[in-house]
Amino acid sequence: MTPARRHARLSRRHFALALPSALLASGCAAPHRGTGRPGDPIVLTLLSHYASGELKDALQGPVDEWNATHDRVKVRTKAVEFSDLLTTFMVRQAAGQGADILHPYCLWNGQLVRAGVLRPAPPEHAAEIRRGYGAAAVGAASVGGRVYGYPTEVQTYALYYNKRLLREAGVDGPPRTWRELEDAAHRTARRDGYGNTLVQGFGLSTYDDSTTVGQTLALLNAAGGSFVSADGRRTAIDSAAGRAVFDLEHRLVTEGASAPGVNVYKAFPSGQVAMVVSAGWWSGTLKSLMGAGYRDVGVAPVPVPEASDPRATLCTGFMLGVNTASRHPGEAWEFLRWLNTDRVRVHAAATGATVTRMSALQVSVGSLTGRADDMRTLLGAGGDPNLRPFLDALAYSVPEPNVPGAQQAKSLLRKNIEALWTGQQSVDEALRTTRRQVDQEVARSW
Repeated sequence: MTPARRHARLSRRHFALALPSALLASGCAAPHRGTGRPGDPIVLTLLSHYASGELKDALQGPVDEWNATHDRVKVRTKAVEFSDLLTTFMVRQAAGQGADILHPYCLWNGQLVRAGVLRPAPPEHAAEIRRGYGAAAVGAASVGGRVYGYPTEVQTYALYYNKRLLREAGVDGPPRTWRELEDAAHRTARRDGYGNTLVQGFGLSTYDDSTTVGQTLALLNAAGGSFVSADGRRTAIDSAAGRAVFDLEHRLVTEGASAPGVNVYKAFPSGQVAMVVSAGWWSGTLKSLMGAGYRDVGVAPVPVPEASDPRATLCTGFMLGVNTASRHPGEAWEFLRWLNTDRVRVHAAATGATVTRMSALQVSVGSLTGRADDMRTLLGAGGDPNLRPFLDALAYSVPEPNVPGAQQAKSLLRKNIEALWTGQQSVDEALRTTRRQVDQEVARSW
């Protein structure tokens, strides 16, 4: 699911179900006197896509806390829908109206850096980010080895599976290798007498980026491959790993174990998909949709080609950074440090455990940050065990490539994957076309 659709589907019920057993006590930071001149504050603007509902409220809480405890610097939030966010960044910057603090999808970071929108993190902040977050989160918030912001929402990919469907097909647990994945997909797939899909063994779907590009890149990373070369100047998918992934998906479709026309977001909760690769945010939605049926849902690491292969998967995310045009960059970075590194006490335990405000914010809406220690504290004993594989994957996930042409490259990849799945292109044609189109995109001057 695209970030826009994920955020649109957050509901009151999703919010309540996504909360961990250990909740933060609101306003737990001790008030203190401000550091400047009352009545003459600096006002920083923060532009994000947290435009409505729980996401808006979750961000506004710590912003209100900051404003209540700081006299000299105040923060005002502004928001647009995710679908308009990148355009808004670029248009406002060109008009000299850019916000002080930006909350971009990390896929866009290369483009924003090339356009002179994002300011590199000062050395002390960059050091804190590298020290406090997992490698994938740091990589997503970096361009050319330089850190540009504090990671916020982080999503890793894993294999969702229906325990009941696997059990009824005689499959003993989730697959660990691609051979086991194919076997399980064929054994669980079912069609009626007219050839209509009743159960899709492995959920390939042309529904959105997450179910085409997201899971394909997760499988590509698991095979040791990558979408874009290390220097960011060409695609690397036309490789042995890329061919293996395209071959796998092509076989699943042509042999009837996958049906790309099926919307997995509806079919999986209805017991019509046995397995699918997706991101961790989906767990909260599935829990609210399925009720008692959620007990049939399991999550496991993305299968690897061979049992001896090291684990890898995809990581996507967002970050908070400072605009190059901000007149008060020092104050902006100080607010981000407070939001993302200062620690507040977890309300529940007599343990005295603490987490950052951003980690608490993300878990409250069913997400993760790249701070694994915070996530373990917040998920705590009694949390949803299906979130654990996503947390574990922070240690071995690979960030989405964020070269300047990354958004268009992703769209081109999706188009060619769908052409492969629907029989419009062979594996060779899909790899060649993707290489030609993406190479042209990422190599051009921005």
